[in-house]
Amino acid sequence: MLTLTENAKTAISGITHQAGLPATGGVRIALADQARQVELSLAPQPEAGDAVIEDDGARVFVAGPCCHILATHTLDADETDEGVSFALRDQD
Repeated sequence: MLTLTENAKTAISGITHQAGLPATGGVRIALADQARQVELSLAPQPEAGDAVIEDDGARVFVAGPCCHILATHTLDADETDEGVSFALRDQD
C-alpha cells in the first residue's frame, strides 16, 4: 500500500484545507491520459473503486488501476518556489 511521508501528510492537509474541501475530500492519484504517468488532483470525495489512505488527517485516494503500481511506493512532498512538489519514491 502507498505510504506517506510526514512532509506529504502536512502538504496534503494544508492543500485540502486551503481549497476548502469537505472532510471527505483529499488528493486523488490516477493514471494520466496516456497511462504512462500518474496525476494528482483535489477531489471532494473518493470515486468508486478508489483505495482510501488516511494518515494523520491527510486523505489520499488511489484510483483502482494505480493501486498495484503504487503498492511499493512512498509519496513525498517538498516546498519549492513554485509551491508544493510531490514525488513518488520506490520503497525498495
